[in-house]
Amino acid sequence: MEKLLHVEDLNIEFHDHLIPETVVYDFDLDMEPGEIVGLVGESGSGKSMSALAIAGLLSRHDMKKRGTITFNGRDILNCPRNQLRDLQGDEICIIFQEPLTSLDPVKKIGWQVEEALRIHTKLTPAERKAKALKALEDVELNDVERVYDSYPHELSGGMRQRVMIAAATIGNPMLLIADEPTTALDVTVQGQIVKLLKKINKEKNTAILFISHDLSLVSRLCDRVMVMKSGYVVESGSIKDIFENPKEEYTKKLIASIPSYDPEAGKEAEDDVILDVKDVCVSFDKKINGKNTNVKVLKNVSLKINKGEVIGLVGESGCGKSTLAKAIVGLQPIDSGSIEQHEKYPQMVFQDPYGSLNPSKKIGFILEEPLKNLTDVTEEERHKKAKEMICLVGLSEEYLERYPAELSGGQRQRVCIAQALMLGPKLLIADEPVSALDVTIQAEVLKLMQKLHEELGLSILFISHDLRVVGKMCDRVLVMKDGVIVEQGIKSDIYDDPKHEYTVSLLESAGLLKKN
Repeated sequence: MEKLLHVEDLNIEFHDHLIPETVVYDFDLDMEPGEIVGLVGESGSGKSMSALAIAGLLSRHDMKKRGTITFNGRDILNCPRNQLRDLQGDEICIIFQEPLTSLDPVKKIGWQVEEALRIHTKLTPAERKAKALKALEDVELNDVERVYDSYPHELSGGMRQRVMIAAATIGNPMLLIADEPTTALDVTVQGQIVKLLKKINKEKNTAILFISHDLSLVSRLCDRVMVMKSGYVVESGSIKDIFENPKEEYTKKLIASIPSYDPEAGKEAEDDVILDVKDVCVSFDKKINGKNTNVKVLKNVSLKINKGEVIGLVGESGCGKSTLAKAIVGLQPIDSGSIEQHEKYPQMVFQDPYGSLNPSKKIGFILEEPLKNLTDVTEEERHKKAKEMICLVGLSEEYLERYPAELSGGQRQRVCIAQALMLGPKLLIADEPVSALDVTIQAEVLKLMQKLHEELGLSILFISHDLRVVGKMCDRVLVMKDGVIVEQGIKSDIYDDPKHEYTVSLLESAGLLKKN
């Protein structure tokens, strides 16, 4: 049987700087019709560049491409642009990581889902709408008429990603390229998207090139996997071979970096309460269908954290986790209830390190700012403290002279942790601190937080939607849904014997539910 896709010796070289930079070296890939292949590696490894070349979406002006890309017997690396357009959106489709930036904010969903049909078919408007509604139903969206008439901002992240899949598959493509399609999504929605891609593959025999840095997801979806590092494919093989018998050190490092549930509790917590939250309620005024409505976000939430304890708070986006975190540190007023803490300066580490740091200030200035605002220490003492903290989080003093843009994502997150520790807090609120990071960087930051917890005796409220991360880090776990803590207990009880159906669904989505 002829290969659906044949890529041989693909090299991609950028010419948008003074010195040309090669980002993909000698990339080879063969795919059969209906096959699912995973492409894994850290950010900057060349995964997305290879995928964009296959989709014909790389610029032809500021880069040089060499090699062969043959799709269904046609050379698509060097073919005229008009021939490539005939394939794009019809036989080859791509789903991107962030659906909100991929969808046109001023066009309704229906118009966008129908786009491939307008370009590649001669269907009437009524026929296009019927196919669009069917495509939205096929990706398991409810109330498809309402979705069809909605704008992207009126849908949740998971719904937007389903819309992207509907738009990509409406013309029954032979090849679907999914570029990090679940990275920004909750664990339950991730599981749903993976299940949906499997369904599309089975029912329509669509070949899927699945790009991710999440090896646990790749292992649940793909037949084969290719591992990329610094532009090279360093290892490839069946899922079983790669996961059970990896040959390359880099592959072993990636697999070892996957967070795993550790049933052993961490440090023994002291019987001394550092935070006591009682019956806290928070609500927001929100416009729904043109009317002002009071929406309750937190409903009588109560929790306690003891000194030296690491508590995990898990739940989907919108359940109230971040609102609770902001209420604890005084960034969100509460309607009722009480928050009693025995810590003068509880500190918060946010999800997006780049958005948390002032881009116009050097790291040294950023670290010293809390001391300037809240203490009377001298300039010399501030400099000394900044040096201590930057070293404590595993960076050298030279980073104090850099700007945030000059650091990697993992380095920026280390700086955010250092800044949170400048005032010597005993309580740290970590709100999704590793969800935006590659799996290897994620492992490094988690290891750092565990080290700081042990050395400084920190109490940590660790907020995440990733149960693997929480299972590795925490002593006790609280499960939140729709502003209510539906289940809580020591880690082993929650993971090994969940009582609430929502906890069961979370564990199942993460592949952690034990079969009885």
